[in-house]
Amino acid sequence: MSKFDNVTLIRDINVYFDGGVTSRTVVFTDGSTKTLGVMNPGEYEFGTAKKELMEIQSGDLDVMLPGHTEWQNVKGGQEFRVSANAKFQVKVNQLTDYCCSYLD
Repeated sequence: MSKFDNVTLIRDINVYFDGGVTSRTVVFTDGSTKTLGVMNPGEYEFGTAKKELMEIQSGDLDVMLPGHTEWQNVKGGQEFRVSANAKFQVKVNQLTDYCCSYLD
């Protein structure tokens, strides 16, 4: 999906890792949320509260998912999922544009 209709965009920016990762929150009419963001090259660790679907729009990163022992490469047009209440690591190889959906 390249555009979202009938949504509320939260104007305040989410800034993580001293600006290495930034995003904005989109709220849908059913109350569900997504974040649209950019990750600069670097290494980051994230924690989840809900299940997440990470859709990589463009860029290149390696992800270490919970319970895995090997890095998985993810490029633009690909996605990965992370379970709730988990931590995962990313090594961003080039500027990466992403959409994160928070799932129930």
